[in-house]
Amino acid sequence: MDKNSIIGLLLIAAILIGYSVWNTPSQEEIEAARIKQDSIATVQAEKKAIQNSEIFDEAPLADAIPDSLENTLLNEKLRTQFGVFANAAVGEAEYWIYENELLRLKISSKGGRIVSAELKNYKTYDSLPLYLFEEKTSAFAFNFKADNTQISTGDLFFTPINEPKMVTGEDSSSFTLRMDAGQGRYIDYVYGLKGNSYLLNFDVIVHGLNDVISQETKHLDLNWSLLAPDQEKSMENQRMNTTIYFKNDDGVDYLSETSDDKAVLEKPTTWVGLKQQFFSTVIINEQNFEQNTSVIESAVDPNEPEYVKRLSASLGVKYNHTKTEKYDMALYLGPNHYQTLKRNGFELQHIVPLGWGIFGWVNQFLVIPVFNMLAGFDMSFGIVILILTLIIKLVLFPLTYKAYLSTAKMKVLKPEIDELNKKFSKDEAMKKQQAVMALYKKAGVSPFGGCIPMLLQFPILIALFRFFPASIELRQQSFLWAEDLSTFDSIASLPFNIPFYGDHVSLFTILMTISTILYTRMNSQLSASPEMAQMKWMMYLMPIIFLGVFNNYAAGLSYYYFLANIITFGQQFAMQRMVDDKALLAKIEVHKQRPDSDKKSSFQQRLEDAAKKRGYKMPKK
Repeated sequence: MDKNSIIGLLLIAAILIGYSVWNTPSQEEIEAARIKQDSIATVQAEKKAIQNSEIFDEAPLADAIPDSLENTLLNEKLRTQFGVFANAAVGEAEYWIYENELLRLKISSKGGRIVSAELKNYKTYDSLPLYLFEEKTSAFAFNFKADNTQISTGDLFFTPINEPKMVTGEDSSSFTLRMDAGQGRYIDYVYGLKGNSYLLNFDVIVHGLNDVISQETKHLDLNWSLLAPDQEKSMENQRMNTTIYFKNDDGVDYLSETSDDKAVLEKPTTWVGLKQQFFSTVIINEQNFEQNTSVIESAVDPNEPEYVKRLSASLGVKYNHTKTEKYDMALYLGPNHYQTLKRNGFELQHIVPLGWGIFGWVNQFLVIPVFNMLAGFDMSFGIVILILTLIIKLVLFPLTYKAYLSTAKMKVLKPEIDELNKKFSKDEAMKKQQAVMALYKKAGVSPFGGCIPMLLQFPILIALFRFFPASIELRQQSFLWAEDLSTFDSIASLPFNIPFYGDHVSLFTILMTISTILYTRMNSQLSASPEMAQMKWMMYLMPIIFLGVFNNYAAGLSYYYFLANIITFGQQFAMQRMVDDKALLAKIEVHKQRPDSDKKSSFQQRLEDAAKKRGYKMPKK
């Protein structure tokens, strides 16, 4: 490196050092910059606090509002959102257990509501504690407008006036929670429980809010909902038996069980019940819920497939703007047991689906009393059903015998009917029918003699079809291979699902189907009616259809029908021994000789009149 290069490098270094020294900030400038940076951080923190306050509705108070701004933003936001209820909007959820011998209720300070209800004497299908509902899947709150703000008691915190206690025996106890709005304004929830009852008194007292609740408010809205939990073996059966019941002046009615349904209650309503397959939660209002403002809805929630259904109700409670308003209400939290529901009044027993009209009467006044009497002997419910079936078949035996006798008469007349079939051609169907009817009349045989007794038995058949699936007494009661008579029995699970049948094999249903086919075959051999012969294929088809239908039904029902068929076989055998065909034919021949044997019956006369109107000419005698 030459002399000139060295001098150049030294000059460049001197310039760089001089520039650095010249631009170094003084101590005063460094302090000013630090203050400016702190100011920027402060502005950013305040901006974040404002953003948190804007999402106050979506976040808990403690998390949404920074401690540094709590005294300013929190109070201002609470006053804006809750008005006079601002103080009641701050708190932490506390829980109390309020229980008796049957119920264990968990009550929260937030909303003052029951967040879970456990039935002590029942378990789920998986042997877990049975809850009617739980906190995360239920809601219960009064909504109203106050100071131009929409208020929900579900957002407010209640404090106990007294401590809850365990209630036993015939004793009763009350537990009061208060939402205090200050200045003598409050809402009280007064819960009252007895030691051996599923009925919980629930009084609501609204005091001093007449000048706070908007004057245009005519009613408070009670928003109540729950996701019905999966408690039983079959989700399908649960959904078919879960819906909302309600009672008004027209009686007890309900939403559709088999599909989603919604309704406006058009009349004052005494109670609304969220009914599950074997358990219900019912709210009773002695002053009635308002008509045309109350809406109920039952639907399967596609977002919650593990739950049976979403049941919801928005119920209007009349508000008169007086200083103190009191609502005398009650909650039934218990099983769908007919006697238990009836004992609690208000016609709650109609929640149990026993069938309409005569079918319900048969269950109420015949089946249930006999069933309960037999169950009182503390024996297996499989034996109870066996004895019940024997009693019913014994009561119906006179009708069964009359039907068999009519069939036997037609059987001995079969040779004569066959001759008439040969005598008339296919084009003379009306003449042949008239000749057959004349033969029946002369022989003293009614072609409907076997149908009428069977029709008289039909109400009992349908009544039992409704009784067994609805009977909570059969729930989790085992018999033979059936581990639960209230649901389907399964001896084998299929690796696939068969349409209209299912993915399992019910042995009681198979036994019922086979016995029904044998019974049908027995009857078809006895019958001499040409019409019955033409319907033979349909008679055999019905048991096959029932095989698919009953495969998912209560095992107790299939077991009953199987027993009824077996007992009928025994009765048929006994009646065959009792009725002598030769003696019966001789009796018919005697009847033919009677002077009035050719007299037309009123039925035959009506048949001829109907034929004449259609243009047929009746054959002369």
